[in-house]
Amino acid sequence: MPSQFFGLNIAYSGLIASNAALNTTGNNIANVETEGFSRQKAEQAAANALRVFTTYGCAGAGVDVIAIERVRDHFYDVKYWDNNANTGEYNMKQYYMKQVEDYFNDDSTIEGFKTIFDNMMSALDEVSKQSGSDTTKAQFIGHASNLTQYFNSMSANMSLVQKDVNQEIKLKVDEINSLASEIATLNKQINVIEIDGKANANELRDQREVLIDKLSAIVSVKVIETPVCDSNNPDRLTGAYRYLVQIAGGQTLVDTNEYNSLECVARKSWEKVNQSDIDGLYDVYWVADKLTGELADEFNLYNASLGGELQGLVQMRDGNNGENFQGIVKDIGTINVQEEDLYGNMVNKTYKTVSIDVSAEYLKDINKCTLSDTGGKINLGNQIFYYNDWKMVKTPGANGEDVYTYVFTIDESINDAKLTESRRGKEATIGQSVNYQGVPYYMQQMNEWARTFATKFNEILASGYDLKGNKGNIMFSANHETDLEQYLFTEGFSDNKNYISAKDDSYYCMTAKNFSILNAMFDNPDLLATKVDGAAGVDEYGNVERLVKMINDKSVVSFRGASTGEFLTCILSDIALNANNANNFYGNFKNVGKAIDNQRISISGVDTDEEAVNLVKYQNAYTLASKMIQTLTEVYDRLILETGV
Repeated sequence: MPSQFFGLNIAYSGLIASNAALNTTGNNIANVETEGFSRQKAEQAAANALRVFTTYGCAGAGVDVIAIERVRDHFYDVKYWDNNANTGEYNMKQYYMKQVEDYFNDDSTIEGFKTIFDNMMSALDEVSKQSGSDTTKAQFIGHASNLTQYFNSMSANMSLVQKDVNQEIKLKVDEINSLASEIATLNKQINVIEIDGKANANELRDQREVLIDKLSAIVSVKVIETPVCDSNNPDRLTGAYRYLVQIAGGQTLVDTNEYNSLECVARKSWEKVNQSDIDGLYDVYWVADKLTGELADEFNLYNASLGGELQGLVQMRDGNNGENFQGIVKDIGTINVQEEDLYGNMVNKTYKTVSIDVSAEYLKDINKCTLSDTGGKINLGNQIFYYNDWKMVKTPGANGEDVYTYVFTIDESINDAKLTESRRGKEATIGQSVNYQGVPYYMQQMNEWARTFATKFNEILASGYDLKGNKGNIMFSANHETDLEQYLFTEGFSDNKNYISAKDDSYYCMTAKNFSILNAMFDNPDLLATKVDGAAGVDEYGNVERLVKMINDKSVVSFRGASTGEFLTCILSDIALNANNANNFYGNFKNVGKAIDNQRISISGVDTDEEAVNLVKYQNAYTLASKMIQTLTEVYDRLILETGV
């Protein structure tokens, strides 16, 4: 039978339960503005009934507070994290595309390509009217110089964007490491508190989910939490949990108390992917040993599941519109060359060569070539080799079309593996196919335009004559990077030469960065070849007419199917499309994120009106439990004092 004080124990349990509920409500109210805080609820259950061996069998024993639980739905967390990765990606794209758009702008406030090009054309028209005037020719050369300086400036601007993006990639990697460390620390603290199964680390769990929110904006995230069982008794739960955080499509970043770190490693000058890339672009590696800094496998930045701000940054930094070098290994060979050693002596050195057949049209045009001129890494059948030189070879094909083959020189002394015949027939690639129009794409477009325009312009000038009847000179040149000399473009495909080397004096060496006017043309404008007939008088300007036609007639020379004067239209159409897509997608994903977050808050957020109602409800329960104790106290007074029990 229950004791005479059984009712007092029941009332006391109600008092304790109401007090716990009131405290929980007070905690909710206090954290109404706390970031990531989940509303908490005191979970109650009827206490185990007491068997009293009477006709009614069992008597209720009051109430137990089982736990203080968070009110949270993991389903909405997952949806929010997935959407947050998309929001982060397009946030980066829209931010940097706005910068690119501003650089290429041409309006009343900024003198861009169209204005400069039209001024050059007007000056060329004046030359046709006064072909014998040094002044008009000098003015034309000056306007042409403005055009080259425009491309120099745009190249510098694009390099600055690439530098900023590259630096932000490092900042994001450092942020991932910091978040991983904090999550692992919280995992340890949570398991210490919850290991006996009697307590919930609600506030720590909320803090952990805030960190996952931040991480999901940087890179795609997947969280797996599983209970830990007793190794000696698999059916018994220990109260601890294994908490896995995976990023970029399943790569483990955090495993409960342990976390993996990432490290950014700057590429060496001989590891460049694109000719116009800035030095020191970062590759990312997993850290094998945090104490020694030893590195493990490379973290794949080009993983389709990368997601988040990191994916947006990588696509902006390395986006080549899907046009990377790719082909099939045709042959493996050996060459002997004489080189100068460290002591200035000429020595014989043997290198391996690999010949690669290409089929993509953009790889058959040297004006579109983006291969590094300082060497780089080439992937031959999933094996990385370093090359230090290359050349493009053109040979007649069986069907009348030219066949293009690239021959790379491989220095086996700096490679981990030997280049053997086993590579024959394997796929060869340089860099990654990044199907986005990022900085490398716009660099390549500017280089291609400069090369295409300069090639035809110089060709027409070289076929004409100056005022003195001398054979014409080229006007557009390119500056050497290491000295004050200029390229004269004396080498290239010809009847006697079927290859162009990276070190040849060809138009491949011209980029938007070094695009310039021949110094001799500045010094003596009379070198401008205005005549078609060398014996004609000074007023003959047939060659100028050919230049005007070349610029306006896309059948003579074209850029992406348009005349060369429409360069800005072609580029701006790309930029406008990418910028508009980035803005639209960012806005859409941001709105979706707000909607998901509102759903999440509707479940786990603190509603002040609801808590006010709870406050009154639990206060009344507490008052009733107190009233019950007061009533029982009076009963016990009567029982003890007046009946003599």
